[in-house]
Amino acid sequence: MTVPKIIPIGYEPDYRTDTIGHWDGGQFLGSVVAVFPRGYTHTDDWPAHKHWHAVLHTFDTAGHHLGSRIERTGTEVHHRASVDAAQDLLKQWLDALPGRCYGDIAIRPFRHEFDGVLFGLVIETFEGTEHAELYPDTLGFHEPWDGSYDT
Repeated sequence: MTVPKIIPIGYEPDYRTDTIGHWDGGQFLGSVVAVFPRGYTHTDDWPAHKHWHAVLHTFDTAGHHLGSRIERTGTEVHHRASVDAAQDLLKQWLDALPGRCYGDIAIRPFRHEFDGVLFGLVIETFEGTEHAELYPDTLGFHEPWDGSYDT
C-alpha cells in the first residue's frame, strides 16, 4: 500500500497527540518538543544544546499546511521552566483558535524549518517501506493508515 496523499492522525487524550483537532479555519497540530540543533554532536554540556519549543501547525480543511508558529522557550539546563513556558505558550495559542475542538485530523505532508531544525510530516522509506514521520516529534505513521503511530 502506498502512502496516502492525506495522512490521518488519531487524537489520544493525555498522550502524544492530545493537542490536535479542528478549529473554524481548518485543522491544527500542536506540541511541546525538545530538539538538538542540526549537526549537533553529543558533548558533556548537552543540556545547553537541547532546546524546548512550543509548536502549532495549522492546516485548511483539506489538510494543506497554512502556517507554523514555533517558539524556543529555553534549554534543558532549566528543564522545568523551559517546558512550563512552552506548555503555557501552546495553551495560549490553542485558546486563541476560534471554535477549537480536539479530535482526529488528516493532513498532507509538509516541511517547515525553524532555527535549522525540520518541523513537518515527511514521507520516508525504511527497509523498503514508505511511511510518514512527524518531525521533530518522531511519530511514525504507516499502514493501515488508521491514524495510529509508532514512537
